[in-house]
Amino acid sequence: MLSITPVYASLLAILYIVLSFMVISQRRSDKVSYGDGGKPDMLKVIRTHSNFIEYTPFALLLITMVELQGAGALMLNLLGLCLLSGRLLHAYGFGRSPQIVILRQIGMVLTFTAILVAAIANLVLAL
Repeated sequence: MLSITPVYASLLAILYIVLSFMVISQRRSDKVSYGDGGKPDMLKVIRTHSNFIEYTPFALLLITMVELQGAGALMLNLLGLCLLSGRLLHAYGFGRSPQIVILRQIGMVLTFTAILVAAIANLVLAL
């Protein structure tokens, strides 16, 4: 039974919905129904949303497998917090105009750390 990963998956799902609504809002504001319409603000919210969905599912899959293999709560919470904070910082830093580059960078480092540590943990636990 999974008990920790679903908490982080749910929080990340809420963030995904927020980012989705930001895209919808920008589309309405810019009157763009498809693509970015050549508008920089539209492209920014699309890419903020897209970057989130490019990394988050894979990371959650790895964390889920770590939990299924019996990793401890501390490890799972560290992975979940690393991913959640990374995705929040990246979305906030990237989504601002002008960008807050340091937050974007920290967000990616945290995201990559969660993915890498979860991958290594899965290999160690599986072997």
